[in-house]
Amino acid sequence: MVTAGHVATSKQLALALFEDANAQDLPLNASPSDIGFARKNVLIRIIDLGVAARRLIDAAYFIVAQEEQPRDLYDVELDYFKWLMRYSSRNNAHLEQVITEAQRALIQATTTPDADGDKPFGSVQLIGRISYQGGRFQFRVPPDLIGIIRGPGKSHWLSLRITSLFTLSYARVMYDHLLPYADDGITDWFDLAELRSWQGTMGAKAQEFKYFKRDWLAPAVEQINEVSDLKISFETRNESGSRKIGRLRFRLERKDLAERVLHTHEQAQALYRTLKQEFGLSSAQLNQIAADRDQYSDERLEQAIERTRFSLKLGNISKSPAGFFMKALKEQWIVSDAERQMVQIQEKLAQTERRELEQNQQVQTRIALRVAAQDVHAQDRMVEELRRGWEAYEAATGKQRDDWRRTYKGTPAGKLTLRRLGIDPGAELSEAMVQKYPDLKDGFAGFVFHKSRSGKGR
Repeated sequence: MVTAGHVATSKQLALALFEDANAQDLPLNASPSDIGFARKNVLIRIIDLGVAARRLIDAAYFIVAQEEQPRDLYDVELDYFKWLMRYSSRNNAHLEQVITEAQRALIQATTTPDADGDKPFGSVQLIGRISYQGGRFQFRVPPDLIGIIRGPGKSHWLSLRITSLFTLSYARVMYDHLLPYADDGITDWFDLAELRSWQGTMGAKAQEFKYFKRDWLAPAVEQINEVSDLKISFETRNESGSRKIGRLRFRLERKDLAERVLHTHEQAQALYRTLKQEFGLSSAQLNQIAADRDQYSDERLEQAIERTRFSLKLGNISKSPAGFFMKALKEQWIVSDAERQMVQIQEKLAQTERRELEQNQQVQTRIALRVAAQDVHAQDRMVEELRRGWEAYEAATGKQRDDWRRTYKGTPAGKLTLRRLGIDPGAELSEAMVQKYPDLKDGFAGFVFHKSRSGKGR
């Protein structure tokens, strides 16, 4: 089970995890167990410090907290220190910039004003001398801070694995300030000026709330909710007698144990999204997995995921994908080679059938297009014959016209047309009557066309 013992602070565990991770070339955020220390609440007011420099300070304070006795000089393996601060770059020039930034930063402490109205203030350097050579990393921490890091006082658990996932400076700053309120579920009302002071230097636009919210506040809240063990939201309050927003407070909720364990590194995030979003596992089911991660390894989870997806594809899951997955996980169901081969054969047969169907459809389409083209051609030819037949009629002598009209009336086609149009077969077929009925005109023009052609042939 995942108990408090798994959320360990011991140097031995951290070193063991580092050795395993180093052998597999895995970063800190991919560690299977949490790594962190109980950081004192008074150590959160750090200003003008970037994300990488904060990781350096976290790693240094973690080492200070784990040593049995305070030291004047702390000496550790360079690769181990880089791993603790999730620093994978081989660019030592950049590392030196990070070190310089950390050495310049201060931690500030203030209290409520005294009776005379004076507000006591103090600040101290976060870290002292730093050097590295020969694969070793050495640093000093001001004695006053060593006493705070190791001494009694209100504290909160700071996970190096979680904080290593932050990429936005203000998100990390906000997380540090809100973490002590996690168990309370709600913070005090913060003045906007105080919220801005958490970061240190901000641009002029940050003085206007809509830009502060757009560029700083909203992205920080989104990243905290995405990568950390907290879910947070905020509400605003206007200044007295004004519509201008002057204060904020935050509501906090610790994520379920499952989310804290499964949602803290990239590979686990992918697993978590699959289980939560694709299969719809409940919090109770996720907690079952998280509580026995020694048994339910990533490999075993992947096997159950493959089994579930495979069965969904075959249509063998009709009720609950989440329930099927949990059963597949517990009973170690896998997709056998024979099943894969069966599906491959079925897919090949289906592909062959689809190809044959597509080929048949293409043949039918070509035939239909050919017939349509022939119909269009025949229609065009018939229109042309009627035009030429009527032109021949108009060009003929009066006697020839009378002869064609009299002859057409006696043909089977002529008789049928006259009967269909309701014309008395015994009546004279005049030119005016032919002109009056389009169907009669077309039939007569076709008759004249063929007669005129056969006459030319003779």
